[in-house]
Amino acid sequence: MIDDLWYKNGVIYCLSVATYMDANGDGIGDFKGLTRRLDYLHGLGVTAIWLMPFQPSPYRDDGYDISDYYGVDPRYGTLGDFVEFTHGCKQRGMRVIIDLVVNHTSDQHPWFKQARADPNSPYRDWYVWSDKKPAHADQGMVFPGVQKSTWTHDKQAKAWYFHRFYEFQPDLNTANPYVQEEILKIMGFWIQLGVSGFRMDAVPFVIATKGPKVKKPVEQFDMLRTFREFLQWRKGDSIILAEANVRPEDDLHYFGDDGERMQMMFNFHVNQHLFYALAAADTGPLAKALAATKPRPATAQWGLFLRNHDELDLGRLTKAQQRIVFEKFGPDKTMQLYDRGIRRRLAPMLGGDQRRLELAYSLMMTLPGTPVIRYGDEIAMGDNLALPERRCARTPMQWSTEPHGGFTKSDKPEIPVIDHGAYGFEHVNVAQQRRDPDSMLNWTERIIRMRKEVPEIGWGDFKVIAARDPAVLILRYDWRNNSVLFVHNLDEQPREVSFAVGLPDDAGDTLIDLLGPNHSHASRGRHKLLIEGYGYRWFRVGGLDYLLRRTEVDGGGRSKA
Repeated sequence: MIDDLWYKNGVIYCLSVATYMDANGDGIGDFKGLTRRLDYLHGLGVTAIWLMPFQPSPYRDDGYDISDYYGVDPRYGTLGDFVEFTHGCKQRGMRVIIDLVVNHTSDQHPWFKQARADPNSPYRDWYVWSDKKPAHADQGMVFPGVQKSTWTHDKQAKAWYFHRFYEFQPDLNTANPYVQEEILKIMGFWIQLGVSGFRMDAVPFVIATKGPKVKKPVEQFDMLRTFREFLQWRKGDSIILAEANVRPEDDLHYFGDDGERMQMMFNFHVNQHLFYALAAADTGPLAKALAATKPRPATAQWGLFLRNHDELDLGRLTKAQQRIVFEKFGPDKTMQLYDRGIRRRLAPMLGGDQRRLELAYSLMMTLPGTPVIRYGDEIAMGDNLALPERRCARTPMQWSTEPHGGFTKSDKPEIPVIDHGAYGFEHVNVAQQRRDPDSMLNWTERIIRMRKEVPEIGWGDFKVIAARDPAVLILRYDWRNNSVLFVHNLDEQPREVSFAVGLPDDAGDTLIDLLGPNHSHASRGRHKLLIEGYGYRWFRVGGLDYLLRRTEVDGGGRSKA
């Protein structure tokens, strides 16, 4: 059972093949280059690699406009190169999950070309059409300020087609059983080639009803159960990690009351309140967000992240909270996007201060769920705000001080490497940080190793311990008669906190520091701790044999959350 739930105590690393490592010198990353870097990823300690889209595409939306679901874009190599990559991951004990982008296709996909060319084509009903422009065509746009409508007239088809995203990404009619059957076939194909699961893009849109008469879409949750049952039948330990930015009251609709739908979801609600906490040194709303997203089935898991390949969406915060986050992390209009978020990478947002970066990542590693790391964040990479929209945070990986950061031998990489300023590749790269024991890279490797040695976070139940200070967050996890406790100070000033662990008898009187020598012993049942500005502590509660003991995980584990 524990193998089937591998994601409970995993560490996921997200990357784009296009911007990771170029082996053939054409300025674009490829699978051969990525395969050469597997030892680096294995050494970092990640247990699963999440690949952004790599299928054939016109590449008008960084590959999210797919024109063939069953291939590899020639820019990245061949299907044979992909299989060599998945085989290399398996040899090193790492899994692979890939993006599943089935809400829409490229307008260059053969399905859409046939659909627009012939009203009697069997593919006509694979998309969503209207004879006239719907009255609500200017509503529900994903990219406000950039996108003008959700319906576009096609001269060849002599009809309007629906697109929740850009006009070159027509929506699939996912209510069509033939489309659903094709989605299962796509999943089955990649599972057969060594994939362990999928990050499903835009899940609420995938399962929503679509059409010119649909004013308020209704989610078809049974579709999620169909996807889950198919995967469990094909490969029992394969998963779907859902991108679903929904309210906490809707979470169980996606997980399923008994865990029969999505195995994992990204916790956008906690993510947004985490950034407010980092901006305001106020953990109260974050604690409430943790409580609101606590209910979930025993087999379900949250995906926890700081930054990803999209903008930092702040839509779940109050207007006052949004203002504080914008002022702190994205005060300039060039740093903002779609009137709702910040498009910067984490390191520039936190001023390049390694103390704050360590605090943020320590928080992500210890919040309830599975951590998801964005490529380059392990070396505190920056962004290039001169690039349009979200591409500013999608620049190539910086490996060394060689030209173009060692990413490519080409003089003209498709996306330019950051080559100037404090975050230029000459100052921020893997090679230099490998040699520095105090670098962000080496710290990240150590914290990942420790995170995997604390399975209570992924498997156990959690409780927020009263700290009597809004800048301090204290979390305790309990699982199989073991407990761990984490203390974080989100303010730049030192804090002295007094707290009780809250376990019966004297079980919490001794706290063993997992990251240093600063153990704590309670006096009259309370611990008094002085923690530096942006400081963090990881403790194991009690356990005198902690140096030798490793928590054993077997098949009986269950989350109580």
